[in-house]
Amino acid sequence: MPSAAAAGLDDRLTRVRFRRAVTLLVMTLFLPGSAQLVAGRKQIGRIALRVWVALVGTLAGVVLIGLVWPGFIYWLLSNTFMLSVIRLVLFALAIGWAGLFVDAWRLGQPLELMQKQRLVMVGINGFLCFSVAGTLLFASHVVAVQRDFITAMFGDGVVTDAHHGRYNVLLLGGDSGVDRWGLRPDSITVASIDAESGHTILFGLPRNMQNFPFREDSVMGEQFPDGFDCDDCYLNSLSTWAADNPELFTTYDEPGVEATIEGVEGITGLKINYYAMVNLKGFRNLVDAVGGVTMNVRDRIPIGGVGGPVTGYIEPGIQRLDGFQTLWFARSRESADDYSRMARQKCVMNAMLGQLSPRVVVTKFEKIASASQDVISTNLPASELGRFVELALKAKGQPLATVSFVPPLINTGSPDIDLVHERVQQAIEKSESRGEPQADSKRKHKGPAGGGTAATTGGSIGNLTDGYAANQAEDLSSAC
Repeated sequence: MPSAAAAGLDDRLTRVRFRRAVTLLVMTLFLPGSAQLVAGRKQIGRIALRVWVALVGTLAGVVLIGLVWPGFIYWLLSNTFMLSVIRLVLFALAIGWAGLFVDAWRLGQPLELMQKQRLVMVGINGFLCFSVAGTLLFASHVVAVQRDFITAMFGDGVVTDAHHGRYNVLLLGGDSGVDRWGLRPDSITVASIDAESGHTILFGLPRNMQNFPFREDSVMGEQFPDGFDCDDCYLNSLSTWAADNPELFTTYDEPGVEATIEGVEGITGLKINYYAMVNLKGFRNLVDAVGGVTMNVRDRIPIGGVGGPVTGYIEPGIQRLDGFQTLWFARSRESADDYSRMARQKCVMNAMLGQLSPRVVVTKFEKIASASQDVISTNLPASELGRFVELALKAKGQPLATVSFVPPLINTGSPDIDLVHERVQQAIEKSESRGEPQADSKRKHKGPAGGGTAATTGGSIGNLTDGYAANQAEDLSSAC
């Protein structure tokens, strides 16, 4: 039998071996390759350490550049080639790091440990391998989803420069269906975005506007030189008119969108850079993907109605609405007019912009990307995505202004186009100068004194005679 001294020595050696084995795994976790370097496999250790130092240095460089120029980060995360490179690097790093953990476990000579110690080492090694490699593989998957999302959503369309320092994006919302995508949009809005500050103005156009001109030298302008003055010719019927006359739009991928753009440009005097069509029925999936949206519901909003039964209500109060409820909040026409509904739609836009934080996007990105592919169609080139992400983040921290060309400001059946152009320019100049609102543009809506609830119609502050606050607002948040 071994002496007590020999048994004690073996016990101490076993503890030393165990501590050494654990140390090698910890070294691999914090400094990949260092375990191999100290345990005799110097060539592998040097290669791993060089790769690690290069990656850390690259990451530090990217962070420093991002702090000085945030646009670089947005470009990096929206460039499909760079995303492919990042995905491959993450995948290779996951496999290589897992291999280093296994090798470090082998260098720890597990067969010389006691059985309990061997089991502990297997557990530690397995946990580190799966946690580190799993995290990197999941990150690689998220990058792949981002790349596929950009590829599916954005093409290689024509890049257009800002017009007089602003990007003008046409936002169209309507139902989808067989042969109906983008036809007769329910919602027509121009988002005019300052190319430097990101400050945004929403110009709302009613779907029932008539007798308006088109952009000069346009297809629709040639067909209707005196304006869109035919029977039952409304702004939201331009796309169906174009679909019925496709031979006039052979050079355009989306005749209906092109016809609508030509009309919107004639009405507002703004040159449209890009468009985005939103499938309103699919929009509910996007709201569900981000976990709902919080709205100030001012009146009881019917679900259904106008040609069908009312099947329920969205009750007043500060409510966290899911996709189904948000869609009905934006679209309900029962006990409301079109212009009240336009005001509610702008409040939904404002809430989405304000509540869609970077944390929400990161944690729910895969759901958002999946939903967005079924919701939005756009001609924004992929190469411009980074620029518009940066502008959106800038806009998030600023008041969102709105100007809507609806009664009482505009007669939608016979609009004063000169007045529309004048109000567009006034709004842009006011936005760029950050001056005080002019007296004639201030609109007050009567309500109870002492901070009570303002008078509402159909869920929006205001009424048809005096106008709705959210349709004419310096700060949309205060009107919702």
